[in-house]
Amino acid sequence: MTFYEDGGSMSRTNKKDAYHPPFTITPQILRLVAEISETVGHISARGEGVLDLHLRRTNRIRTIQGSLAIEGNTLSEEQIAAILDGKRVIAPLREIQEAKNAIAAYDRLEQWNPHSETDLLTAHNILMVGLAGDAGHYRSGGVGVMGGGQVLHMAPPAKRVPILMGDLLLWLASTDYHPLVASSVFHYEFEFIHPFSDGNGRMGRLWQTLILYRWNALFARIPVESLIYEHQSEYYEAIQQSTAKTNCSPFIEFMLTMIQGAVHAFYTPQVAPQDTPQVKRLLAVLTGEMTRDELQTALGLKDRKSFRERYLLPALQAGLIEMTIPSKPNSRMQKYRPIFLQLTGRMLE
Repeated sequence: MTFYEDGGSMSRTNKKDAYHPPFTITPQILRLVAEISETVGHISARGEGVLDLHLRRTNRIRTIQGSLAIEGNTLSEEQIAAILDGKRVIAPLREIQEAKNAIAAYDRLEQWNPHSETDLLTAHNILMVGLAGDAGHYRSGGVGVMGGGQVLHMAPPAKRVPILMGDLLLWLASTDYHPLVASSVFHYEFEFIHPFSDGNGRMGRLWQTLILYRWNALFARIPVESLIYEHQSEYYEAIQQSTAKTNCSPFIEFMLTMIQGAVHAFYTPQVAPQDTPQVKRLLAVLTGEMTRDELQTALGLKDRKSFRERYLLPALQAGLIEMTIPSKPNSRMQKYRPIFLQLTGRMLE
């Protein structure tokens, strides 16, 4: 996005015109919106009862862990579960505070209006209390996004932030675009404006989840953030591509792909995940901690893609197994272990 000399945005051809973020609706975007909507419709048709308490809890933990991990937090899902239960966790105090704040913020998700600036500032205060001295307030100074020792993006001047955020929230409240598109546009524009001194990434993801929740309540429990974490480099690349093109369509396509993956994974294992043949076989051979190669050998499988999509991901999404190194999902030292009985026991305590 290119700036006027006074810090205004080229997204308006005339400053008196209504603000409209620059993006193009591509065939890929249309296809993804249609596919996600269809899957969400199938899930909704099953009713709220399809998501049991154990799975709701598991997905909530995965959402928080994923969003925080993108920002460098090293807490595992197990540690966040312990914090959620009020148990003592040995970890850096800042990371524990980040987790407690995120838990409190997601707890209040259903109370907020995505178009309200007051709610936005309140959410930031909850998310960043004890972490940023200006929690709940827009930044007062300049800020840039760094990467590889270089400045990847210089955010608009601080004096423009209230105006730009007001325009963005007004656009969100009045737009006729599908919430899947509108939420992705908001997410990108929010990150571009970078309205806060800290916490912009987790706030952008929280607010997109809120917008989606207002469209369909299922999104309060679908861990999109966890999938974004698994594709963290692509996440930042999509932001950079959108900025370079002065068009956030690349970011919309990326986010819709992540949402599609999360919704599909959420939908697929819901037909009694522990009873599907693939997941049942996986659980049968999984003893202690095993690597991916050990699991494939035990199952007699050679196709890595098929194993990942039909066995490993459904079991992870269902909360039946966990990674031993969740902060590094692609680590060569990664192993998997069963957690269903352990977590179910906690639920019954």
